[in-house]
Parts: sequence; C-alpha cells; structure tokens
Amino acid sequence: MAEIVRMPKLSDTMTEGVVAKWNKKVGDRVKSGDILAEIETDKATMEFEAYLDGTLLHIGVQQGQTAPVDSVLAVFGKDGEDITALLAEAAKGAPAPAAAPVAKAEEKKAEPVAARVEAKSAPVPAAKQVTAPAASPSNGRVKASPLAKNLAEEKGIDIGRVRGSGPDGRITKSDVEGYGVGGAIFSGPQEERFTEVAVSQMRKTIAKRLAESKFTAPHFYLTIELDMSRAMQVREAINASIAPDKISFNDMVIKAVAVALKQNPQVNSSWLGDRIRYNEHVHIGVAVAVEEGLLVPVVRFADAKPLRTIGAEVRDLAKKAKEKKLQPAEWEGNTFTISNLGMFGIEEFTAIINPPDACILAIGGIMEKPVVRNGAIVPGHTMKVTLSCDHRVVDGATGAAFLNSFKALLEEPALMLGVGAI
Repeated sequence: MAEIVRMPKLSDTMTEGVVAKWNKKVGDRVKSGDILAEIETDKATMEFEAYLDGTLLHIGVQQGQTAPVDSVLAVFGKDGEDITALLAEAAKGAPAPAAAPVAKAEEKKAEPVAARVEAKSAPVPAAKQVTAPAASPSNGRVKASPLAKNLAEEKGIDIGRVRGSGPDGRITKSDVEGYGVGGAIFSGPQEERFTEVAVSQMRKTIAKRLAESKFTAPHFYLTIELDMSRAMQVREAINASIAPDKISFNDMVIKAVAVALKQNPQVNSSWLGDRIRYNEHVHIGVAVAVEEGLLVPVVRFADAKPLRTIGAEVRDLAKKAKEKKLQPAEWEGNTFTISNLGMFGIEEFTAIINPPDACILAIGGIMEKPVVRNGAIVPGHTMKVTLSCDHRVVDGATGAAFLNSFKALLEEPALMLGVGAI
C-alpha cells in the first residue's frame, strides 16, 4: 500500500523547508537509508534519508520549491499503484508549496544621477567616478577583502563602485588605493538601478526570532570596560608554550564567561513563561556570521573544557556553519550567548538576546588608549563589553555582579586557568 512521506521538521525553529535537490526521480526504486533529497532549513542544508523501501510514485515539492512542515513531500508504493485517492485525501486543507524563490533584478529610469545602487535607489552627485562593481554572479553582492572594505570606509569610498582585479572580480586593497587615479569622471544622465533578492529561509527565521525577542523580552543593557594588558601577556605566553597551536582572545572570553556563569548562576537562565529555569550546565552559544545572516553553534560544558579544546571546537563549528553543515545537536541547547565584533574594529555595541537565553554578551575590540595607572597616564589596552539582559529574569544588580566576575577573570586570567585549563 502506498505511503506518504512528509516534509520533516529538521530543526526546533523550522516551519517550512526548501527542496534544494532531489537525488531520485519518479519511477526510481528506493531503499531505506538512500539519500532521497537535500532540504534547506532555516539553519542548514541537510540530507534527508528515505525510511521506506519502494518505488517513488510522486514528488509533492519540486526542486527549488518551499513547503511547510508536514506537507506531502513524496509518495512511495508499488509500481503502477493508483495514488489518486491518497493524494486527494492528503490535499484537503493542506497549503500548496510556494513558488521557488527567484532573485530578480529590476531597472528603473528616473532623474539623471550617477550611481548603481543595490537594494534601494538613492540620488548621488553626478560628478563621481563610476566603475562596474565586483559582484557575485549568484547573489549580486560585492566581493571584497576585509582589508579593502576597511580602507574604503576610511577613505569614504563606496566599495560598490570600485572595479576588482582579483579572482572573480574580487576587490583588493590595491584596487581601493588606485580608485580615482587616471579614471574618467562621468557626467550627464545615468540610470538608477536596484537588485531585489528573495528572502532565504535562514533570514526569515532570524527576522522572526529577533523581532520576537526584542519586542517580547524587556531588554536592558550594562556596559563595563576591561583592562586587557594581563590577558594579552598571558595569551602571548600560552601561545609560545603550545606552538604551533594558538588560542584567541575569543577563546579566553568564552572560558571567562563560562566560569563567571558558574559563579553567577542566576544569569545562566531562561524565561519559560510560567517559570524560570536556572541551568546548572553551561552551554555557550557563539554567534557566527555567515553569508545569509547569523548562526549560533554551541560549545557545550564550556566551563569544564581547556582553552585549546574550546578554540578547536569554535573553529570547527564556525567552518560547518559557513558551509551550512551544522547538525541540530550543534546549534541547540545554548544557555548563554556571546557575540563578538571586536575583530571587525567595533569598539562597543549592544546585541539582541538569543532566546531562550536570559542574556547575551556583546564583545567589542581591544583598543589602545591612554589609561591611568598609579596616578600616571600611560599607554594601555582596554575592551568594552555590554550585557543585554531580559529584565523578567535578571535584575541590574545580578547582571552587574556577573560582569564584575567576568572582568576579574579576564584582567587576571590565572583565576580561571587551573590545572589542565590550557
């Protein structure tokens, strides 16, 4: 007898999926365990195994289409079996799959301007040098090295107007440095242009979850500045002793957060509506920027792990996140989250709480600046961090106590580096 295979729920937040690829076609014989399809969820593209033996009689969601969880994905049965009645019964009240998301580009003629604008149209002065941007053929985004982007920002140059000389038109530092040298200046009427790209499953879920968090949880923010001189000295000494392995400042931050959470368990908590959960285990979510948004893989039992183990895990999880290969067990279960933008030159920022956590810690960059030591102004290195708290769970004094514990641990790393901690 024919049986229906439905769109699976492959993550805790998944409400719909996109069939990225079918590995079988109608009429193929399939055995349990065969890779039937690849399904894009809000967090990863995952292989979906067949759990039935039989012939693939019907495909309910075509490649590239979106369909809600539990909708008809496929039908298996015997060769030649009539499945008309089965499909009619399944179709009652079931939403139809959405059309495949397609990136579309539109061009609109308007008043004379000199610019190519992505995502929205805006007037720009006519007397500007305009060259073709280095865009990815798949998504229209500008390709540029981080150094090139930073240099362009410093010089006030729109990176989208620089022609890239690197592989696939990638913009390099030298391209930015040479921008405007020997180039022609455009004047006269041009065309306004913009590109619209369909919202991915990941971006939809990020938007929904962060909006719910921001407008449901009453956020408040606590900022503290740390003296990072000792942390820098200790990191340099550790890396010299474990070479060629290395630990990063982010690894030290994770370890310090984990230890501070054990000292301040009220912060390691979750709001569950009619109750508050205080977690005794420490699972640190580490926000990782990927092409379509943000993923938060989890370092489990971080308080009990040495720095090298934490560093290796974070690198592995970040690689999987960027390749969309994270498994559900690797992104679920966080009790606290860290978001670090220090490596991008950001001095200070606030982050939106990542449910179900009660708090998230935003890490800024280490900045060289004058500091006062023993009554004298001397060169120093400081780092600002901001704790976003859900006021339903964490009060100001509780959050402040956690931050002071974290500050003490990073300003004197020996406090968190016992035997086997490296």
